[in-house]
Amino acid sequence: MSATADIGTLRRDLAAALRLAARFDLNEGICNHFSVVVPGADERYLINPYGIHWGEMRPDDLLLIDGEGTIHQGWGEVEATARNIHVAGHRANPRHQAILHVHMPHATALTMVEGGRLEMAHQTACRFLGRTAYQGFGGVALNADEGERIAQAQKDNPHADVIFLEHHGVTIGGPTVAVAFDDLYYLERACRQQVLALSTGLPLKIIPDEQARQTAREWMQVLDYQATKHFQALMRINGL
Repeated sequence: MSATADIGTLRRDLAAALRLAARFDLNEGICNHFSVVVPGADERYLINPYGIHWGEMRPDDLLLIDGEGTIHQGWGEVEATARNIHVAGHRANPRHQAILHVHMPHATALTMVEGGRLEMAHQTACRFLGRTAYQGFGGVALNADEGERIAQAQKDNPHADVIFLEHHGVTIGGPTVAVAFDDLYYLERACRQQVLALSTGLPLKIIPDEQARQTAREWMQVLDYQATKHFQALMRINGL
């Protein structure tokens, strides 16, 4: 998927990302939300409506909204936290054409412990070296101020694509739905590996800085290509 994909392709990809997230148990009930910018002169986003389970999401179910949350296409409800987090997030960092917000189990677990951080103890974690930020807890984002506060982390660190929200979950931004979903998938695996390693009671063995940086550079060289291929394969085997 290119950054200038037509709205039909964006609908297909975003609906597929939601269904795949449910397939991998990355969603929480009918909550959480994904969005993508629709190219054009007007501020427009596709976002999932509240009340439709991710596992049943279809391209036509997605809502087309503007920056005020007004629905221009589709039927349903734009949940307040979705509007507040996503509109502010897209405005904060134009690189983030797609924004995915989840409470996925292992990544969220790191937001619940003192000093919780993604540590460079496995090569998958190195994918996110220099790309993460951490934000304190501010509630469930039912008001616009909390959305702006979360977005401030993106303004403060424009290189961050992953924001760990204390006591809450994570928000991931990417240039395409495919890249953002790939980061979502691998972030949860990296966090799961860390939680499993810590469950042994032994200290983590951290990768030396230079090796971690080299591994991160290698990830970045192939990220877009591998993410696109991975997303296409997942859509294919799941009939999406």
